Amino acid sequence: MEIGIENDMPTYSGGLGVLAWDTVKSFAKMKVPAVGVTLLNRRGYITQRLDDKGNQTDYDSFDWDIEKFLDPLSVSTKVQIEGQDVEIKVWKREVESELGGSIPVFFLDTNISENDERFRNITDHLYLGDQRYRFFQEVVLGIGGFRTLRELGFEPEVYHMNEGHSSLLTLELLKNENMNPDSVKRQCVFTTHTPEKSGHDTFSFELVSDVLRDYISISKLREFGGTDYLNMSLLALNLSRYSNAVSRRHGVVSKEMFGGREIDSITNGVHLPRWVSEKIGKIYDKYLPNWRKDPYQLRQAHTIPKDELWKAHKEEKKNLINYVNSQTSVDMDERVFTMAFARRATPYKRADLIFWDPDKLENIAEDKDFQIIFAGKAHPQDFGGKEIIRNIFSNIKKLSDKIKMVYLEDYDIELAKILTSGVDLWLNTPEQDREACGTSGMKAACNGIPQLSTLDGWWIEGHIEDVTGWKIGPEPGNKVEKKHEASEFYEKLENVIIPKFYTKKSEWGKVMLNTIAYNASHFHTERMVGEYISNAYSSDMFQLGNASI
Repeated sequence: MEIGIENDMPTYSGGLGVLAWDTVKSFAKMKVPAVGVTLLNRRGYITQRLDDKGNQTDYDSFDWDIEKFLDPLSVSTKVQIEGQDVEIKVWKREVESELGGSIPVFFLDTNISENDERFRNITDHLYLGDQRYRFFQEVVLGIGGFRTLRELGFEPEVYHMNEGHSSLLTLELLKNENMNPDSVKRQCVFTTHTPEKSGHDTFSFELVSDVLRDYISISKLREFGGTDYLNMSLLALNLSRYSNAVSRRHGVVSKEMFGGREIDSITNGVHLPRWVSEKIGKIYDKYLPNWRKDPYQLRQAHTIPKDELWKAHKEEKKNLINYVNSQTSVDMDERVFTMAFARRATPYKRADLIFWDPDKLENIAEDKDFQIIFAGKAHPQDFGGKEIIRNIFSNIKKLSDKIKMVYLEDYDIELAKILTSGVDLWLNTPEQDREACGTSGMKAACNGIPQLSTLDGWWIEGHIEDVTGWKIGPEPGNKVEKKHEASEFYEKLENVIIPKFYTKKSEWGKVMLNTIAYNASHFHTERMVGEYISNAYSSDMFQLGNASI
């Protein structure tokens, strides 16, 4: 549904869109024969504005010059919605690698004069609108996306569906394969990116019937997509030969969520050249000159002198603090230990766990100076997420005399780059088994920034205590009260992390090098794409180089 290409293209909402672009970039670099299909998202997701109490106001994303970023194609296709033809225009973005590979990404657009007025905005807004609007979008993405590829002359041997949003393409395949589900399964793979039930789209059969009409029988939909309502992820699972989650723990959780179905796991990664900062990149170029071509070179990060790495980090930190001070009146200090918590604002991510005991936090600050940066948007309908932001603002105000803290509005790709390269510690405190993967910590790791996190998502695989970072809370599969997690958070901060930063610089530098050598060298999209090739795409019918995805 989304792809995060550039800051000035509001075609993404967060981590899933950024992951899509990072993946396509690695496809191009590795010369995987693939194409990408998404919606245009002409009006994007939301622009976030926050008042002095943390109340979030949601605005349409900015107007963007589509032709500045995408090439219009003469090819078009159509789908039927509520018995009416809806024309789909196609735009193209060629994704090129510095090593010579190239992948086209096609954007589907219904805002054309041939369409009825009420269908023109189907591809305008990302993750907004009512159920009917969302189902319209998924008709365009799934059925329209399949037809678009055929119109363009592509006949992929593997269709990779990311989330259930595109799973209606399985119905189009069914109709093309004489309703033979085994034939469809041979061609489809599916990745689920969320352990949240609310993250899996469901639609009433009454709505589905009204929108699709006689396209396919409801009895056939019930066979593959659920008996009580159409579950888009279930539809994809039932008509795919391979399905996976995006971290090992997420695989366990997903199996439970879908009744014990066979769901593999391929842990996400990030595209290192995109997320390694300029100053850190120059250090890598000097000591690990082939890292851009071969990211596994970062395993040798211990050959980098700690003082040179620290000097580069300080320059990136200065850039971050200058940015914060230019946007706010907080007057942060680049010499002070700085933490960041930046991701979608929603209750289960618990951005406000750090404020469980404000008095304790204040006591730590009296002896050990630190500052905190927050960022993240709440979905317009996520009222719990909006309350989290208000709570953070309230605590920032209460503690302002003791601790410098700020909440930066409208978190986006460029702000993410500044934060993940400039802070000293990355924070992540989701409720256990609620985080599918969490790639922001990987982005920090590729700049040598360690993480303090609950053991969930990728951190279970990347965490080595006091080596690549620190954990709070129990081992996977165990539960403790929130107050115990908060208590451990304070204990680690006060007695381990901040003292190491201020008084044991050599040990802190070693943790930074470990983070690069053990985490950045592994949690990248080239390793991830390689696993997709060998585990998901490979079959008797698929050989890399003469088939397509």
